[in-house]
Amino acid sequence: MSDTIPESRQGSKAPDDIKRDTSATLAGGPAQLTDRQRAVLTRLLRVAYPHPSFPDGPYERTADAVVAATADDQRLARTLGPDLDHLDVLAGGDFLAVGEEEATMALREYADEPYFRAIRGIAVVALYDDHEVWELLGYEGPSFDHGGYLHRGFDDLDWLPDVRIEEYDGEPRAEIIDAQDSKEATA
Repeated sequence: MSDTIPESRQGSKAPDDIKRDTSATLAGGPAQLTDRQRAVLTRLLRVAYPHPSFPDGPYERTADAVVAATADDQRLARTLGPDLDHLDVLAGGDFLAVGEEEATMALREYADEPYFRAIRGIAVVALYDDHEVWELLGYEGPSFDHGGYLHRGFDDLDWLPDVRIEEYDGEPRAEIIDAQDSKEATA
């Protein structure tokens, strides 16, 4: 066996660099969740991405996106339901009934689990690409098709205080003059 890499494989990723197996053997149907598991998933998303002013709709649509993504990863599809059930154990019995702080602590214990990382990877895109969320956050959408932001809202942030700009009318500051003199002397 030769130690050289064949030309057909040059430039391709080494097996250790591949993070997710996307082979057809993993594809199948999406996870089948019970109503309770779906409610736990929605609560997980609300706790992981807390926006008190958001209605349930964006979180429910994000949960739908997570479930739909499991069709491409049967390992996640098989383990999602049991992993969501395990949140009840971590929360002391009922993840839906505990307060925000307890729910957050339960999620922190789970944060490095592969299933939770997969959920986060799907959810962050699905939640913040939701047009209702854009409206709630005051995001007007991409600007490239409107000619950019320069003449279309780059300075219309109404939640920031007005900038106070004042012109300095006093004597020149000594440290600035000294710095300029020393630059000119070395030049």
